[in-house]
Amino acid sequence: MRRASLRVGLVGDHDPAVVAHRAIPKALRLAADAAGLYVEAQWIGTETIDPVNPELDQYQALWCVPASPYRSTEGALAAIRFARERHIPFLGTCGGFQHALLECAEALWGVEQAAHAELDAEAQRPVIAPLVCSLVEVSGTVRFAPGSKLALAYGRPDADEEYHCAYALNPFYRPRLEEGPLRATAWDDAGDVRGVELDGDAFFVGTLFQPERAALRGVTPPIVLAFLAAAHRRNDSAL
Repeated sequence: MRRASLRVGLVGDHDPAVVAHRAIPKALRLAADAAGLYVEAQWIGTETIDPVNPELDQYQALWCVPASPYRSTEGALAAIRFARERHIPFLGTCGGFQHALLECAEALWGVEQAAHAELDAEAQRPVIAPLVCSLVEVSGTVRFAPGSKLALAYGRPDADEEYHCAYALNPFYRPRLEEGPLRATAWDDAGDVRGVELDGDAFFVGTLFQPERAALRGVTPPIVLAFLAAAHRRNDSAL
């Protein structure tokens, strides 16, 4: 029986020296095999994305990948906005998580010129701020909100995950995640936000951790499998 096909756009600036970039193709391959799908992944340089009119209709899913700052912040944000507004399954990991928060801060929270401290160190109240303790090459336990897409994907209340980041959500904005439609659905042992999801049926998930790294150990990342399954369901319903 012929496998269903999906095209996944990897939004970011490919660099083979980045661990997550080496892991992502393996993660997609493992998840595709587990789901019985054929997945064609294409790297999309952020500078190639038109910030006003991103032409991304050819993809059934978009993954905003780690390793920021991107060559074009505007291009990355445009791709995230495209996925959110059109209900295209979206996954953002590490830098993708941070930029999903930036996009949603402006679009959903009404924050004007949402800032990332890595790009604007002088910003008075950046949405993305430096971590007090860096999470570069660190692992730790994350716990999931019951009934969330993360909890359903993993099939358990928590998981051990790996990080490579020095920036995260500014705690000042954390109350916004209690109001929706963007909500916190994963936290570390200290209670800091490590994952977010949009309310509703559409798949829009961001994680500060890098679940794709599990593929380097030969393990299928559960959230990547759920991401592809959501894209397949949406694609099937559109046929």
